[in-house]
Amino acid sequence: MAIKVSMHNWMRPEPIERTIERLARLGYDGIEISGEPDQYDVGRVRGLLEEHGLVCWGAVTLMMGARDLCHEDRYMRIGSVEYVKDCLTFVSQLGGQIVTVVPSTVGKITPMGSPADEWRWCVESLRECQAHAESVGVRIALEPLNRFETYFLNRGEQALALAEEVGGNCGVALDTFHMNIEEADLIDAIHQAGDRLADFHVADNNRMPPGHGALDWDAIVRALHTIGYQGHMTAEFVPSLDRSSISEREIGDASEAGGGVAMEKFLRDHSTGAVPEAYYDRCAQASIDHLRAALAGSTSTV
Repeated sequence: MAIKVSMHNWMRPEPIERTIERLARLGYDGIEISGEPDQYDVGRVRGLLEEHGLVCWGAVTLMMGARDLCHEDRYMRIGSVEYVKDCLTFVSQLGGQIVTVVPSTVGKITPMGSPADEWRWCVESLRECQAHAESVGVRIALEPLNRFETYFLNRGEQALALAEEVGGNCGVALDTFHMNIEEADLIDAIHQAGDRLADFHVADNNRMPPGHGALDWDAIVRALHTIGYQGHMTAEFVPSLDRSSISEREIGDASEAGGGVAMEKFLRDHSTGAVPEAYYDRCAQASIDHLRAALAGSTSTV
């Protein structure tokens, strides 16, 4: 199976109809939908995907507010496990294959317990999630984030160790933006993940669309082919605010984006805000164009 291209949709809160129409128009294969099961009507989303010839590749957990699988409060962990289970069921109902799980709250940078305690809390939580994942036929992928967004899981080797302890087919998700900050060798991290790699998120080193930074996308795609990765590359560009006199981004404050208080904080934590639709379209187009070119080039040389 050839590597396909999907895109996240959390970066710009908008009606799902608009998102799916854009992805189809620009030539994407699918969507990795925001992990907000309560915000979507499954039947409606399935119908839209079928109408536009797209698939649901999976979902990503949005770890904001009270969502934290390694929280010191047992009842916070219980609620977070139920949230992940809901995401797994949601993806299963949409015919998806993976749920990328960020274990701890994005933006939480202060530990609540010893390393041993937090690791144990997280393993216990994830084992319960893994049992549910197996029951609904969806694979969990654990995603490391950079040190400025979490202290808990930052590198591929850590995610692999956690996945191994959780057991089953628990995998990892790698993200080129985070890898560029935390990995000693981005390509080697892909090789080390091997068949545990269940999802792959893509943005350039500056978190802009692929091709707008310094990463070698031909080398990245070759590495994915080398390990036999057969999933999706999911675009996750996050244009940052730019209030300088030379700015061309015109990104509004996060309070203007919609989606509620928790989403507003989530966008602020990612240094972005209300992205204008025309600018968002250009970023989505640039992502698919560059990834398609890299994939085509690698196919001709493999």
